[in-house]
Amino acid sequence: MILNHYSESELTAAFGIDMSSVEGLGVGAGWGRVAPGASTHTDRHDETEFFVIVAGTGELTVDGRTHRAGPGTVVLFEPFESHILANTGDTDLVFLTQYWRDSARARVSAQSRVRPNLTERPQFVFSTPPTPNGDLHLGHLSGPYLGADVYVRYQRLNGNRAWHLTGSDDFQSYVEAVATREGTTAAEVAAHYSAEIAATLKAMDIEVHQYSVTNKDEGYAEGLRRFFSRLVDSGSVGPRATPALFDAETGAYLYEVNVGGACPGCAHGTSGNICEECGEPNLVADLVDPASRISGTAPKQDEAERYTLPLHEFADAVAEHHGLGRVPARLRELAQRVFARETLDLPVSHPSDWGVRPAGDDLDGQVIWVWPEMSYGFLHGIERLGAGLGEDWSREVPSPDWKIVHFFGYDNSFYHSILYPVLYRLAFPEWNPDIDYHVNEFYLLEGQKFSTSRRHAIWGKEILTPDTVDAVRYYLSGTRPEGERTDFRRAEFDRACADTLVGQWQEWLTGLGERVDARFDGVVPDAGTWTAEHTAFLARLSLRLDEATAALNPEGFSLRSAAAVLDGIVTDVRTFSRRQSALAGIDRWSSEARTAVALELAAARLLATVSAPLMPRFSAGLAAALGIPAIETWPDTADLVEPGSRCTLSGTRFFGTG
Repeated sequence: MILNHYSESELTAAFGIDMSSVEGLGVGAGWGRVAPGASTHTDRHDETEFFVIVAGTGELTVDGRTHRAGPGTVVLFEPFESHILANTGDTDLVFLTQYWRDSARARVSAQSRVRPNLTERPQFVFSTPPTPNGDLHLGHLSGPYLGADVYVRYQRLNGNRAWHLTGSDDFQSYVEAVATREGTTAAEVAAHYSAEIAATLKAMDIEVHQYSVTNKDEGYAEGLRRFFSRLVDSGSVGPRATPALFDAETGAYLYEVNVGGACPGCAHGTSGNICEECGEPNLVADLVDPASRISGTAPKQDEAERYTLPLHEFADAVAEHHGLGRVPARLRELAQRVFARETLDLPVSHPSDWGVRPAGDDLDGQVIWVWPEMSYGFLHGIERLGAGLGEDWSREVPSPDWKIVHFFGYDNSFYHSILYPVLYRLAFPEWNPDIDYHVNEFYLLEGQKFSTSRRHAIWGKEILTPDTVDAVRYYLSGTRPEGERTDFRRAEFDRACADTLVGQWQEWLTGLGERVDARFDGVVPDAGTWTAEHTAFLARLSLRLDEATAALNPEGFSLRSAAAVLDGIVTDVRTFSRRQSALAGIDRWSSEARTAVALELAAARLLATVSAPLMPRFSAGLAAALGIPAIETWPDTADLVEPGSRCTLSGTRFFGTG
């Protein structure tokens, strides 16, 4: 017999609360106490665990879903489910926990098509709003915009409520710089390139369900001022004089595009405020060997009074936030470097004529810095999206039910994954935003960074046509800079189009259609007698479906992996077809040969399914050529094409030549 009683004297601090262990049960076990107003740290692990609430009241948040908890509540957490227990009552919340490792259960949970998906919760998937100082090139398109589009398409195939939101980030200083160079106004530059950007996204088959324009959207400026006032009212943001740089000849205030130097963190050349190489922010005045880009001279240093945030005070808050959602190690490591500084007093307003001025009149001639502004812009976009859908989503009262997903380049990582969580905490103390982060590195062009000034770029409109869009999406998916910089090389793209998409995909699909025409009068045959090879190939297709699911699920989302699955399906079926062709035309084995053709058609159906998020036009065309409806749901199994369907593969051209 093992007898154990809850004892406050045996509790010690653990997981953000008080815990004690219960020994001898054969599994891990313990008592836990959550004080009023407190909560456990976010926990996620491979063990199966359950809680039994014995006293007090609170809330359980499991993978972002909140449930009430009280005496007698029993909850079991599957492996890898994130969970938080918060005390919402006036007395201690006491619970008993048991946990154990079950490898089979962990494997099922890791491969689940249900657990990572959020059927009941709205998902707002943001690609970083582009700066309207130019159109989008392939470097832009390969990262946040294609990523967010594929993510949302896949989520919708799984029955989830997901929308892609982006817009025009009009108040960037880079817009003003272009206007000065071209002798026009910042508003005119922003309006022109915003329209160009929207057209390029459309040409790329990137669906945007909410496109916000910060300089034109009704109520945007007023809402931003209210948001900024919340930050000031929190007591953490206020006017403060700190070092700044000024042009030695004109006296102009220098930041972002108008100043350059060496990054104080990594010594790489950088503009003001952020280093694209290491991802760390700079305060401009701490640049090494700075130079003004207005006069080309060394700037002078003085103090400037700006609204300032002591970001260094929020290291623990950011770490807590990073324990909740999907946060790549790259972002956690960046946070570690940023918060290694003793102080980081970050200006969140700057002297400028281009932007939205704060509501107060404490500082004349300043605007809210566009990067903190963007954190509000996301909430504004959610409200506008909701208005069009008949949903009561408010930028003033963000909901804990929201799932937010961000796609951005590594050079924007500091803002998205470090600064914005702090701003949300200050503006909405009761909101614990559940945010996933998907980050990409730079996409190079022929081994060098895309550069407008050096005319080293391939613009979206240069390469995108109805005949090439599938090929571009395929190639950018397969070479997307996930975790490392990758390279677009035009010769390799042309070779992929000619050798892979036309020489392998199109050739196999056309040949399959010709065989269906010749042997079955263009009608999909039913499977006949199965051999061991047939069964093995169907199992292989099922494995490919599992691989695609793992590649597109939120936890392991990777377009490169998904594109590799597409190639794998075609490679598998071409090998299978070549080997099975030995039975073609032999009467004794006609039933087995018919099964082989049915399985090739099943592979084509799987290709149409898996390609639907990545190459929507190709998927729709392939489904039509197989005589099946367009792909609207993500399947659990690799299925045969319904016998009797009319097949038009032989006469369908899927890809242009580049």
